[in-house]
Amino acid sequence: MSGVANAERPNPERGEAALEIGGEHLLVRPSFAALVAAEAELGPLFALVERAAEGKLSLAELVGLFWHCLVDRERMTREALGEAVLAVGLARVTPVLRAILQQILAGK
Repeated sequence: MSGVANAERPNPERGEAALEIGGEHLLVRPSFAALVAAEAELGPLFALVERAAEGKLSLAELVGLFWHCLVDRERMTREALGEAVLAVGLARVTPVLRAILQQILAGK
């Protein structure tokens, strides 16, 4: 990944992924703390995974999950993250969603 510092490269062993939006490479890490915060806002994670599997995950839920897993939130606001996700389209961010959901279901 060009333009991404070594410290920001995703480590798949930690469940990390790179979210490439808005000309930025953002590191997402579904840590315990991040997933607890996401669950507090979005409801039980298993239900979230089920909604995603059924194609019923809302844009707000997707952005909320990404926001809580975002490692460096100082780089953009949550609103800017949502706008950037919308601008690149769901197909471009689906691999990152898949990585987070995989970490929720299978762990490492």
